[in-house]
Amino acid sequence: MNNEFDQYLAVTKFFDFDDPAVQAYAERVVDGETDPKQQAIKLYNAVRDDIRYNPYVFKTEARSLSASYCLEAGESYCIPKAVLLGAMARFVGIPSRIGLADVTNHMSSPQLIEYLKSDIFVMHGFTELYIEGKWVKATPAFNAKLCTLMGVHPLEFDGENDSIFHEFGEDGERHMEYLADHGTFADVPFDFIVDSVNKAYPHLTVEAGSYKKVLAGSSLDEDMAEIQA
Repeated sequence: MNNEFDQYLAVTKFFDFDDPAVQAYAERVVDGETDPKQQAIKLYNAVRDDIRYNPYVFKTEARSLSASYCLEAGESYCIPKAVLLGAMARFVGIPSRIGLADVTNHMSSPQLIEYLKSDIFVMHGFTELYIEGKWVKATPAFNAKLCTLMGVHPLEFDGENDSIFHEFGEDGERHMEYLADHGTFADVPFDFIVDSVNKAYPHLTVEAGSYKKVLAGSSLDEDMAEIQA
């Protein structure tokens, strides 16, 4: 691997695969596999299903977007889950970067739409992995259990083809559309993410010293109860 890819293999405060817990988790998931594509598939499935998707836990503290924090919490939203996948990929030698886009979700629960006051999700995060000479998109956000509750198939990743959010649900209804592509980044563009969230959802934030703090307004458990009702 030449210097062009050094930035996509580096430890950062977000892609903190120097953390012992992240390393131990990656080693346990890979379980001796040496083929990069198979390693990537194993890591993707683990992050997708072991880390519960929760859109209500966004914080403006930088550490909350790190791989180690995501793993420790055991639940998170798309960006930290993408970072965790990317960090473990770097640990096993697969270059990774994070991609960001604005999307609209036509299958959001009424409670989540009310919380955001929008069905547009800014700063949706996914991972890009460099496998067999090309960059491949992987989106480990929605865990299989949640997908079952929502009536959609869990999003699969084969290490060869781009894997982004389901376009249609099992019932044929459109699930999610990409509205704006913000590009890919070797490290998490923290200020860009926080500023974009603050602009899109100003009602969720209040001034708290030198930074903005997200207001609590709902919970995943309430959302799941609504979906199952």
